[in-house]
Amino acid sequence: MPYSGSGSVSPDGGARARRRPRGALGATALRGGRTWLTRRPSPYVVLGGLFWVVLTLAYWRVSPCCDSGRYAAVIERLRWDLWHPAHPTADLPGAGSPAYSPYAVVQGVAARLTGLSGWALVELAGPLNLLVLLTGVGRFVRVLTPRPWAPVLALLFMTLLWGTERIVWSGHLGLMSMTTNLGHPSTFTIGLTFWAWAWTGARARGGGLSRGVRYVGPSGLGSAWAYAGLGALYGLIVLTHQVTAVAAAAGAVALVGAWQRGWWGPVVGRWALTGAVALAVAVAWPYHGVPAPAGGAGGDGTHRLLYTGMGGHLWLALLGLPALWARARRSPRDPLVLMFGAQCLVVAYGWVGGHYAYGGVLGLAAVPAQVALAVELAAPRPWGRGRRVLGAVAAAGVCVGFLTVQAGAVVPRSLDPVGFEQPPRPPAYAWAARHVGAGEVLLTDGYVAERALPGYGVNMAAPPWPDPALDEAARRRRYADVGAYLDPAATRAERTEIARRYGVRWLLLTRWRAVPEEAVVVDWNPRSGEVLARIAP
Repeated sequence: MPYSGSGSVSPDGGARARRRPRGALGATALRGGRTWLTRRPSPYVVLGGLFWVVLTLAYWRVSPCCDSGRYAAVIERLRWDLWHPAHPTADLPGAGSPAYSPYAVVQGVAARLTGLSGWALVELAGPLNLLVLLTGVGRFVRVLTPRPWAPVLALLFMTLLWGTERIVWSGHLGLMSMTTNLGHPSTFTIGLTFWAWAWTGARARGGGLSRGVRYVGPSGLGSAWAYAGLGALYGLIVLTHQVTAVAAAAGAVALVGAWQRGWWGPVVGRWALTGAVALAVAVAWPYHGVPAPAGGAGGDGTHRLLYTGMGGHLWLALLGLPALWARARRSPRDPLVLMFGAQCLVVAYGWVGGHYAYGGVLGLAAVPAQVALAVELAAPRPWGRGRRVLGAVAAAGVCVGFLTVQAGAVVPRSLDPVGFEQPPRPPAYAWAARHVGAGEVLLTDGYVAERALPGYGVNMAAPPWPDPALDEAARRRRYADVGAYLDPAATRAERTEIARRYGVRWLLLTRWRAVPEEAVVVDWNPRSGEVLARIAP
């Protein structure tokens, strides 16, 4: 099987691969040829740019939701103290919290320099993260094939071929999920993962020769600095989003196992250098150690939903399995086949071992099948009967995925003639935050409120997200105390003791809760009926 000049295998024949000038694949990943002055932009540049504009506008039109409050809260704590930030959502020390990643620290520095709020920086991070993701997807697919339409189809399938039941989750690349989580570190980390896979594949292909393989390009393994830089990139992924890092590592092992030939001393040494640098970067980070990807019992309980709803959330991605099967028949060591198997093993381990946080890998486990389908359907015509059938099925799947789940992400309600389900639009809590001082503690019975108010600098009596900076048993005790405080049978003395224990000064109660006698109403939201009250000293 021939190699192209950049180390990529050409599916269109050895003669074409030998004629391809060195660097053409890398250049055409983002441009139409060797230089933008002499070649027109590739289809991926044009359509990917249009996608970036549309999805950025879609992201900005909806209210931040879900975990956005946590990431805004992290930025606010870093604004207060860049070197020793407090717990992201509680009046506690933040030492050991994985929330303080390099990604978050950069945002904290930006907040201190610009004066922008945590919420504003989460919003601004969306288009930047999307740019990293789109360029990473383009680079990775072009390492697999020189077909110019393959990255376009890969982007189409990765955003629409999921399932017919809606899921809004960080790490999933469906349109509906991305509309709400573009500003999250998981999106940034997935983009870095695609870049890391692309560079890993390029290094593996250039790292050795095997019998019957013609390599067109410079000999040798490449600079040790390239392997060290790749290790630093994987270390950054580990520090920023641990579950994604597991998927990234599984994919890297699959790529090296598929393409690396000739495991002599220098080859082993270079890949060992990559692993050593990744570990060194992760261990040397001063804000926290390397937390377990499973995230503890609290994280496992939340992520169990990914397993129980797997079929409805992912079944359209299975349309790529015939393409994976065809690749496996051509070569059992195909990188996408090995990558799919490795990701499935991680997901299975999470289910069997009860570590349900590994279900977060599902967002990337579907990618090999989606990309394999894209590469298969990007083949030049004429197509055989099997490819025509596969193309028709894929087109039907794209329509089903878009019309049942994803359309509402990019079609505004004002332009929607059908009534597509829209992204979640949680209420904002600026009206309450303007009364509560930064760092003061608030107790609430509202699910959305407890996840949004930390983004304004408010501390919660019971942190809504698990975090290694607070023992999970202690966090559950806090939730139990919040329930005891809100119990209608609780006495004033019992409520006062709980409020003193956690330093609670404010209450935000839904319209179904009576305001305790010791609290004074300060403001209320006529839309939701929520009441903000201050506990009398």
